[in-house]
Amino acid sequence: MRTLKRIFDFYILSNIHVGFAVFCLTKITLLVYGITDNLVPFFVFFSTVASYNFIRLYRISMIQGWIFEFLKSRKKLILGLTFISVLVILYLALQLQFAALLWLLPFGLFTFFYVVPFGVKKHSSTALRSVAFLKLFLIALSWAGVTVLVPLVNYHIEIDKAVAITFVQRFLFVAAITIPFDIRDVDYDDDALKTLPQVIGINASKKVGLFFLMLFLGMEFLKVPVTAVPLRIHFFVAVIALSFLFKATKTQHRYYSSFFVESIPIIWWVMVLAGLT
Repeated sequence: MRTLKRIFDFYILSNIHVGFAVFCLTKITLLVYGITDNLVPFFVFFSTVASYNFIRLYRISMIQGWIFEFLKSRKKLILGLTFISVLVILYLALQLQFAALLWLLPFGLFTFFYVVPFGVKKHSSTALRSVAFLKLFLIALSWAGVTVLVPLVNYHIEIDKAVAITFVQRFLFVAAITIPFDIRDVDYDDDALKTLPQVIGINASKKVGLFFLMLFLGMEFLKVPVTAVPLRIHFFVAVIALSFLFKATKTQHRYYSSFFVESIPIIWWVMVLAGLT
C-alpha cells in the first residue's frame, strides 16, 4: 500500500498528471475538427511536464513543506524525467510546422519568465508571477494558447470566429479551475502576488470563478450552429468545475486540487470521446 502511495505521489508531484490534463485539452480541440493525430498532444504533454518541473524545482524552497520533502527525496528521479521530457520535446519539435513553433514561442517565454526574474537592471528584475494579479491570467492564457491555437495552426486550421470563441472559453475554464489552487496556497503565496483570494477573499474569488464558468457555458451559444452534444458536455464540465470550486478551502486535502481538480480536463475528454461515438 505504501508503495502504491509513493507511485501515486510521484505521478502527481512530477507533474505527469497535469501533463495528461493538458494533453486531454489539446485532444479535445483537435477532435472537434476530426483530427486524431497525437503529435501536438504528446508535444504539449512532455512540454508541460518539463516546464512545470522546472518551475517547481526553481521555486523548491518556497513550496509547501510536504511537497518540499517529497521533491527533495525524489529530486534525481524528477530531474531524470525532466531531462527525458526535454529530449522528447526536441525530437517532436522537429516534426511540428514552423508556424506552430512561432505561435508557441510567446507561451514558452511566458513559462520561462514566470519564475525567472528579468529586467534591465539586476536589482530591479522581477519574475512574471510576482506581478500583482497576473498569475491567474497568465496561466489561463498560456494553457488556452497551447491547447487551442498552437495545435490548430499546426494542422492548418484557420483562426476564425469559432476558434476565437473556443480560445476565450478555454481561457475562462482554466482561470476558473485555477482558483482552487490559489485558495489552497493563500497562506503560502507571497503577499506581493496579490492573487484573487489574497485581494478579494475566498468567497468573492469563488463568485468570480462562477462568473467565468457562466461565460464559458454562455459562449457556446455564440457558435453556429449550436448543437446539443457539445452544449450538453460544456454544461456538465461547468457544473463539475463549479462544484469543486465552491467546495475548495485553504485547508483542502493535499490531492483535492492537484489530482481531482486537474482531472476535470480528463473527464471532459472522455465525455467528448463518448459523444463522438
